[in-house]
Amino acid sequence: SSRPRRRVNPGFQRQLKLYEAMGCAVDTSSVLYKRFRLEMLSERFSESQELPQEVFAVDPTTVCQTVNTEVLYRCRKCRRALFRSSSILSHTEGMGPTAFAHKRVTDSARLSGNGQEKCTSYFIEPVQWMEPALLGVMEGQLLCPKCTSKLGSFSWSGDQCSCGRWVTPAFQIHKSRVDEVRTLPVGNFQTAKT
Repeated sequence: SSRPRRRVNPGFQRQLKLYEAMGCAVDTSSVLYKRFRLEMLSERFSESQELPQEVFAVDPTTVCQTVNTEVLYRCRKCRRALFRSSSILSHTEGMGPTAFAHKRVTDSARLSGNGQEKCTSYFIEPVQWMEPALLGVMEGQLLCPKCTSKLGSFSWSGDQCSCGRWVTPAFQIHKSRVDEVRTLPVGNFQTAKT
């Protein structure tokens, strides 16, 4: 009351809202937490030569394959495992083609989008195999670590999704470049007795 112009730091307010949205517990596997962590990192380490290892999701090829309900995403060309569904950072859908007004999208382009999926890419957290491509640069291409085919792109300053939403930072993998691999439940199969 002695200083009426004093206010709570907006960054701290944002952290409190995040904490409340996660059920008043720090859940490091939460999409909200992962996105917040990446946004903070992009502000502090804009052209970093070294990134903290906890930022990177585990490379699926280094983890033993167990029965899991998670979807695995592989390179469509060489079938190398790239990331798991837990690495996908969802975002709220944008306004669609109207968000691209600055690019002069024509009425015919707006009409042709009916019935099609709005988001044509996955925005994911960085995975360990991406580390060499991310160091020292603000944006670039994401290439398959095995066959070097183009999978997508990244930008620490953000990129626009096909749905119109701006995502910051953006680690974008095109859906047309990867295949979903789902595991079948093991309980339905009987083992043969010998």
